[in-house]
Amino acid sequence: MDIELTEDQKMIQESARDFARKTIQPIARELDETQEFPVDLLKQLAEMGFMGVAVPDELGGSGLDYVSYCLIMEEIARYCGSSSVIVSVNNSLACEPLLQYGTDEQKQKVLTPLASGSKLGCFALTEPNSGSDCASMKTRAIQDGDDWIISGAKIFITCGTHADTSIVFTSTDPQAGNRGITAFIIDKNTPGYSSKSMHGKMGIRASGLAELVFEDMRVPDSCRLGEVNKGFKIAMTTLNAGRIGIAAQAIGISRGAMEDSAQYANERIQFGQPIARFQAIQFMLADIDARIDASRLLTLKACSEKDRGQNYSTSSAMAKLIAGETASWVTNKAVQIHGGYGYIKEYDVERYFRDARITEIYEGTSEIQKVIIAKELVG
Repeated sequence: MDIELTEDQKMIQESARDFARKTIQPIARELDETQEFPVDLLKQLAEMGFMGVAVPDELGGSGLDYVSYCLIMEEIARYCGSSSVIVSVNNSLACEPLLQYGTDEQKQKVLTPLASGSKLGCFALTEPNSGSDCASMKTRAIQDGDDWIISGAKIFITCGTHADTSIVFTSTDPQAGNRGITAFIIDKNTPGYSSKSMHGKMGIRASGLAELVFEDMRVPDSCRLGEVNKGFKIAMTTLNAGRIGIAAQAIGISRGAMEDSAQYANERIQFGQPIARFQAIQFMLADIDARIDASRLLTLKACSEKDRGQNYSTSSAMAKLIAGETASWVTNKAVQIHGGYGYIKEYDVERYFRDARITEIYEGTSEIQKVIIAKELVG
């Protein structure tokens, strides 16, 4: 793997960095406080080509590689975790399964507007009593002639408050467990579909988290994504890609905490000198920098394997595991470096600390990542 970025990738990175610094940084704190979904920012992200980064040009995307996608994710997450996860969901969890499993008609009708950013997608897998054990889902889809009738509920759905399209996973053969799951493409205007905003989160507070409810929702078979009872594979392969994006998000949050801490350490005077001159602070910053770089290398490895068409499931699990745990560790140290000021909203490290925690939970907990990694080792 060549870890040196190409000139095009460097240009994309710089463009994303400039956009994030000028457009996202000024509103990041307000988004966290108000918990309002950034509708206006979404339009600007679309104009930048950030909503369908790895989707081919002819399908409305930017036609870039996954390395470029993760570079973009890191730059956005450096200032705003909420904005970055919106980008991640639309790219990894909405566009990716449509690109991999959609029919030509579905790609033209549904994927193209999502990739261009004119519409927004979400991924509806988790339920109130079905998280890591997705095979226990209760949302049912029963075939009725050429249609399907879907009933049930999904929870913790990022972008769910504003998504135009949902990739919904249902049980079509409850006795078959994960071999009885089928995916559907659902438009928000479908009768029987409703969403309810969920507030009160610790972090990532402006991500449009929602509960989705389906009440005897009738959809034609043309809305089915992939084969009947093959939805588990779609969900798992989609999450493999999604974990790379979350790893990049975790790196961005960590980098924000590191850069802010280094600046604070040079400005904060104690015992007649900047605290950056004390070895205790230097060692914390050194550990932070090393762990972030290790996380980034793992993430780039997963990106590189995906771009080359190799099996990247283990690498993506490793990247998310290490990057997520690093984000929690780094932001904890960042608060410590800031002392009492790290505990109040005057400084952004308090927000980074809260935002980082979810990167060890969503799109597969750290424990699930360890299961995936261990399976590669022991079968």
